[in-house]
Amino acid sequence: MTASFASTEASDPRGHDLDLLTTSALIDRLLIHQQHALAAVECARVAIGRASEVLAESLRNGGTLHYIGAGTSGRLGVLDAAELPPTFGFDPRRARAYIAGGARALTRAVEGAEDVGPAGAQVIREAARAGDVLIAISASGRTPFVLAAVDEARLLNVQTIALTSDAASPLAARAELAIVTETGAEAIAGSTRMGAGTAQKVVLSLLSTAAMIQLGYVYQDAMVDLRATNAKLRLRAVRLVRRFTDLDEPAAAALLARADGQVKLAIAMELRGLGVDAARAELQRAGGRLRAVLDRSCAE
Repeated sequence: MTASFASTEASDPRGHDLDLLTTSALIDRLLIHQQHALAAVECARVAIGRASEVLAESLRNGGTLHYIGAGTSGRLGVLDAAELPPTFGFDPRRARAYIAGGARALTRAVEGAEDVGPAGAQVIREAARAGDVLIAISASGRTPFVLAAVDEARLLNVQTIALTSDAASPLAARAELAIVTETGAEAIAGSTRMGAGTAQKVVLSLLSTAAMIQLGYVYQDAMVDLRATNAKLRLRAVRLVRRFTDLDEPAAAALLARADGQVKLAIAMELRGLGVDAARAELQRAGGRLRAVLDRSCAE
């Protein structure tokens, strides 16, 4: 294998009969590849943990999280960024994702866009600033759009985290921290939407979720900063308030209304016996960590 040949482009010698398998055997074979992808993520857990700490520290200090990629990698970055606001109440202005080819590449391939390095550099030059974090996603680790973005980010003192499936790739070498999931040859040669894509999705979920927990967006196992933007989430918000207090459903709903629909604030108000403004001030002093507010009550 030459240095310019990505490991994700290799052909699995077991795949010579893929088109001859029965449906049941085909599903089993594809599932084995998915399991290999999860095993590759497990091998990268130390790097994922370090990256989550880097991300949490940047966000704690007011930084912005940027994702960049092309094709499947870019779409997965967009997905992760889009899920942070409704899940954790995270400011959508501080989780931004960019894909080669722009918005239309989310639903249709924009051929050649990933090869335009200057476009990747321009995106970061216009959007990022010192102290931010860039998660650069590329299965092969050789995508010019992504590599140029990393180079530009480092010039701007933006911290760079690579997510790739090839340890020998330029992306792994150029980023300050590399998360490498060695997924190897795909079930369908070169189709990185499969094994490599699965690994990327899992890593991104682990990375951002761990950072959000470290920042206090979760209390115990509850999404206490969720935004109740629909009927399902409004019911979930009421259930969360009831879970951590002795209130019945009408009382929990009334408390949430007084707390502007903010679960964390409502719980702090009830358990600390505080008004809206006082509870909000307590949470601000605690860096948004509900546990710290409640522990302070026990210590008083």
